[in-house]
Amino acid sequence: MLTRTDTATSPRLDISKRKGAVLLRDKQHCLPLSRMLTEGALLVLLTPVVPPVGPTTAGKGVTSDPFEPLGRALARYHPWIRHVPYTARGGITSTHVGFINRAAAVVFVISGPPSQGQTSQVKMSDIARSVGKERPYVIVACCDIEELGVLESDFPTLIQVPNYSPSELVSAAELLLGKSVPPPSTGPKLQSLMVPPREWQVEKWRSEADPIDSVHELWVECMPRQFYLDRLTLQALLQRDGYAMHYVVREPETREVLGFCATYTTYIGSGESLIGSLSALLVRQPYRQRGVGRSLHDLALKQLKTTRGVERLQLGSTFPRILFGLPVEGASEDWFRRRGWRMDQTGPGTGQEVCDWILRFSDWLPRPLPTSTDTGTIFRRCESSEFESAVAAVERESTRNDNVGWYDQYAKLASSKFIRDIVVGIENGTVIATALTYVKGTESPVGEDIPWPAAIGDDVGGVTCICIADTPSHRRDAIMVRLLDTCVKLLSEQGVRRLFVDAIRGGDVGFQSTGFQKWARYKDIWRKA
Repeated sequence: MLTRTDTATSPRLDISKRKGAVLLRDKQHCLPLSRMLTEGALLVLLTPVVPPVGPTTAGKGVTSDPFEPLGRALARYHPWIRHVPYTARGGITSTHVGFINRAAAVVFVISGPPSQGQTSQVKMSDIARSVGKERPYVIVACCDIEELGVLESDFPTLIQVPNYSPSELVSAAELLLGKSVPPPSTGPKLQSLMVPPREWQVEKWRSEADPIDSVHELWVECMPRQFYLDRLTLQALLQRDGYAMHYVVREPETREVLGFCATYTTYIGSGESLIGSLSALLVRQPYRQRGVGRSLHDLALKQLKTTRGVERLQLGSTFPRILFGLPVEGASEDWFRRRGWRMDQTGPGTGQEVCDWILRFSDWLPRPLPTSTDTGTIFRRCESSEFESAVAAVERESTRNDNVGWYDQYAKLASSKFIRDIVVGIENGTVIATALTYVKGTESPVGEDIPWPAAIGDDVGGVTCICIADTPSHRRDAIMVRLLDTCVKLLSEQGVRRLFVDAIRGGDVGFQSTGFQKWARYKDIWRKA
């Protein structure tokens, strides 16, 4: 049901008891938009990145934008539409400004009041409206506007719908256009109207010439909130001279970054063999399934394959460790499967689960150990005189367990004060266990390669590259607990209250029984180059 009031301020409606779009105000006299949108005139639709209403297809290889029905309904009548999401964290960016300045009219969607600590969508709308100047500017509020803390008169043209379910959004499109929208079967898909399928030109991203802002906006838009990184941290991770190469796809006219791919090459062990890492592949939501990701993926792999010394190709990265692998149950699993990446867990590199864990020190519950396991074994900081023995143990165990890049993480600490950040287990004069610790603000080269403890909180320290000599499983578990217990004690002396441990294969029961909780789950995926 469509309801239209006159252009004067309308009486309050009980939004919970009605359905359909209501025009509350049109001081601009711009509706229906069909009167002023000529052929080729750009209509910009700005929508928030929010969870869908009701059941979703998450976890089934499909990424759902809850506002796509609105854009699709508008595009069935007026094909010249650009659907550009905005985020609470990113706000109105230079990308949005570029589109607004090209628009004949702007539709700004507000989903509801902000969560605690978030920027109000109303404030972001004010910014977008000021950029658009005298352009027709329509607010679609998918909630009771009283919840927004503003009056109808604050918006020159305002449409209200009860929520952002597909049916309500279609009713908003009908009111915006002043006509009934044809059923989906009679019109093409929105993305087909926006960006026709094609091969895209891929360019190298150069940190010295390309601002980090556009890539950071893309990261914030595409990645789950758990993996948020600030601009400076992301820039530091990407700027790795000599072993990093990144790529972008841009919109030809506006030069907006539509997709980004980060790649690295890292030594597998102490030899000359390299692993090529496809560390991150990001595509703006309105341009997905249009060939942007495929163009980036294919060129990045081609370049890695032709790099001298590269013997493996990996989804994810070793060091810097942005993401260890493909996040479990992520929407992109099927996409990568279709491009030949195996995830059947039938052999090494075919999707075995690897986890990052986090521990509150107040939850640490080390299991009592038999006295016999303690005999002759001590755990403490590494001394300079023990460094070579520790690195030799790491090289041996990393080769045996195929721990790629671990040798370099230890070797680069040679002749530095950070040797003392290595924790060792020594038995009868032999190093049988090692771990690397790191803390925010110390300039540790290990901490510069693993951003997540610092991103999680100032009170979080890290432990990585845990190596334990080949021993029976029951003794290995005892060594692991004592090694971690020593790390907890040493880090707590530095003011740390939580511990982040990355890239652990198996051991779920042991970690959970000592107070750890899973922070992230990945699929370990690689193949021969």
